[in-house]
Amino acid sequence: MNQFVNDLKEWNIVLSDEQLNLFDRYKDLLLEWNEKINLTAITDVDEIYKKHFLDSLSLIKCINDLGDVNYTLLDMGTGAGFPGIPLKIAFPNLNISLADSLNKRIDFLNIVIDELHLENINAIHARAEELGHDSKYREKFDLVVSRAVANLSVLSEYCIPFVKVDGLFVSYKSGNSTEEITQSKNAVGMLGGKIINTVDFILPGSDFSRSNVCIKKIKQTEDRFPRKAGTPSKKPL
Repeated sequence: MNQFVNDLKEWNIVLSDEQLNLFDRYKDLLLEWNEKINLTAITDVDEIYKKHFLDSLSLIKCINDLGDVNYTLLDMGTGAGFPGIPLKIAFPNLNISLADSLNKRIDFLNIVIDELHLENINAIHARAEELGHDSKYREKFDLVVSRAVANLSVLSEYCIPFVKVDGLFVSYKSGNSTEEITQSKNAVGMLGGKIINTVDFILPGSDFSRSNVCIKKIKQTEDRFPRKAGTPSKKPL
């Protein structure tokens, strides 16, 4: 915990004792439920804090007013809740939706939300290809984020349809993604987006290199996107 606190200071994030307790409880729930359903391959406590919690909060490197603005944020393909739940704990002003296609993960997320008494956060069981055509969610979010392991062209088709015009999609990537980012520019443009910045950094107190790709929504996404389930991954733009 002390290491986590010191790491966050490098990003000018200061958490209260209550917030730190929430991270500790989240860690306990993650380890408890990981024995029942496959949530994460990372089970070392130090690595959970570094590779899951700290990395999730790296959105602050792209958007420095996270703690001051009541952004609406969608975490697409959230899995065990990353980055959405750490962002909610650290920046409780955010209005967050967590989306995942596996119902057992949604069950876990709802338990976390209840146990931690988190407000203005909900979990949605849906595939991106279907949810992206739901008027309740399409182009309704200031921010869309994803740590999902998928090619950026594919992720962009899953995520950009949810972003409001002038909003941002931020894709969390490993530090060796330059070629992938370059190859995604055509797809990003077709979906109404534009890559405006790539923030490369090393996670504090480690040698883990990361890249957060910041994509601005500059025009509405054509109605035909996202394509039907399975197509984006099989035939990337």
